[in-house]
Formats: sequence, structure tokens, C-alpha cells
Amino acid sequence: MSLGQKTRHFFTALALILVLATTSACQANQTNAKAPTALNPSVTYQQLEQGNTPAGQEFGKWVVQTAKGLISDAYVRDNDKLGVVITPQVRPQEVKDLARSLVQGFHQNFPNRDLKVLVYAPDKELIVTANYNNQSNQVTYQ
Repeated sequence: MSLGQKTRHFFTALALILVLATTSACQANQTNAKAPTALNPSVTYQQLEQGNTPAGQEFGKWVVQTAKGLISDAYVRDNDKLGVVITPQVRPQEVKDLARSLVQGFHQNFPNRDLKVLVYAPDKELIVTANYNNQSNQVTYQ
């Protein structure tokens, strides 16, 4: 891998980390989201797919909006599992850095818990799973 490619990979990962870190703090302060219920008909099917809690739904939507074309879909389940579908623009060697960035942003929004980030290819095939252990503050990949 050439120096130019290494530099590009570094700055791509750094940019995503900065975007996730700086904007996730703003998202965490929003507490006025309404829970999707049968009494709230304005909630669409797509919104329900991005999270099964109000905070998860907002985070899933935020991930897709801020990923700048790197992520086509995202969902959050039980505020401890994030699944994302990457676009073909993400190169295979960038997937682990992207997963690490997502874990960092996810942890900022949902602290004090073990987390799991599942990264899927555009064809919905699981590529990598990043597991964050809150006690050890470590990320392992499968």
C-alpha cells in the first residue's frame, strides 16, 4: 500500500471519528423524542426499522445522515446493538476503521454498557462484528 493510500485511509477514518464524536454529543441532548406507539400514526415503517427505542431510532437515523454516503442503512436494537449496511464506496481495508469509529460514537451516545456493532456489505452479508466491553474498554472483532 502506497504512502498516499495510507494517508487517505488515515484521514478517512479520522474524519469519520470527528464527525461521529462532535455531532453525537448534540444528538445525546435531545430528550424530546416521542416513543413510536400505535397512538402515534405519524411514525413510519422506515423510522421503526432504524431503532426499537426513541434514542436508538434517532441514532440510527443520524448515522445514515452523517456518514456521507458510506452507510446506506442503520438500525439500533435495545440501545446496545448497532447494525449498518455499508455502500460500495467503502473499501474492504476500511471496514475495520469504520467499525471502530462507529463503536466510539455509539459508546458516546449509549455509555456504561457493552455494545455490538455489526457491519454488513451492500448485499446484506455480515462482514465484521465489533464488540465493545465496557469493563475493559476494549473492542474485539469477529
